[in-house]
Amino acid sequence: MGKLTFAIPTLLGVEGLTADELRRMNMEDVRVENGRVFCQGEPKDIPRLNLRLRTGERVLILLGSFPASTFEELFEGTRKLPWERFIPDGGAFPVKGFSLNSALHSVPACQSIVKKAVATRLGKVYHRETLPETGALYQIQFSIMKNVASLMLDTTGPGLYKRGYRAVGVAAPLRETLAAALVLLSGYRGKDPFCDPFCGSGTIAIEAALIAKNRAPGLNRTFTAQKWPWLSSDAWVEAAGEAMDLEFDGTYDIWGGDIDPAAIRIARDNAVKADVEDLLRFEVADARTFSRTEEYGRIVSNPPYGERLMEKREAEELYRDFGRTVQGLPTGWKINILSSHTEFERTFGRTADKKRKLYNGMLKCDLFQYGGKRGRRT
Repeated sequence: MGKLTFAIPTLLGVEGLTADELRRMNMEDVRVENGRVFCQGEPKDIPRLNLRLRTGERVLILLGSFPASTFEELFEGTRKLPWERFIPDGGAFPVKGFSLNSALHSVPACQSIVKKAVATRLGKVYHRETLPETGALYQIQFSIMKNVASLMLDTTGPGLYKRGYRAVGVAAPLRETLAAALVLLSGYRGKDPFCDPFCGSGTIAIEAALIAKNRAPGLNRTFTAQKWPWLSSDAWVEAAGEAMDLEFDGTYDIWGGDIDPAAIRIARDNAVKADVEDLLRFEVADARTFSRTEEYGRIVSNPPYGERLMEKREAEELYRDFGRTVQGLPTGWKINILSSHTEFERTFGRTADKKRKLYNGMLKCDLFQYGGKRGRRT
């Protein structure tokens, strides 16, 4: 199969973290663009990436990019790509994608053209007038941005944020890949106490436990490429073994609290599914009475945003009370709060030392970071 180019889509604002992950995995030619990261590798890296990436959304094989400002250019550019290297006779190859700032703006029309071009090439190679598509799934994805088309194959299936541990959730769930990004951005690596006083279904604390343990987040799920005949099952076994060999043994102080007993029951159940229940603890607790006496620690949390008017007022009161509460913590504590509230700093009572733009789904948020010196009072 030779060298492959991988495209890893990410949530906006997370690209640098994903690039760091790829470099630590010794991937070659790591390049960052808005919303995605590219690298070079081999077929054996398909399971490695899927099993171990914490902040990437999925693992795509980039087959090629070319100018496409007309349907003819899209058809011919797609038809010239070596689809038979990846899609065997009988493979199913549905098409999906998007177009931004391009002459070809009709996504359904582009889907139809890409499908026809791939079918034309495969039909010629396999000497078939019709292709059965009864075999394994080879999901084709395309992106057309500023009249340049990129054609890719999805190796992942359901997004990498679906770790396999969260069967149910509570209101406004946080995507697991974003939760992992928050933990990494906080600088947590397993040493200091780690707390989430608004833990909800436990996602941030569970991701912190996986990071502390250095456990691959994809070990408890399956991937589309596991059914591809040209990628041996041995590659998946070896990648899983390599991932498990990298795990740490240790005792960690990871705590999640929430005022809702139902949320805590869900969080505990999710921790069991993630196989980290022995690394953390969840308790019913009011964030407004949070206190710790250790000299150092980290808070990483995603409190309620308050989208409706009454909820917004309640959220502001909660931020104000919590801001007063954390003033009582020892000065070695670092605080990281994700919020979409435009007046967060004013209501929290302190200007952040650092702010980082992130997206929770389509919702634009800021990560407000306080650490080292205290933020300025507002």
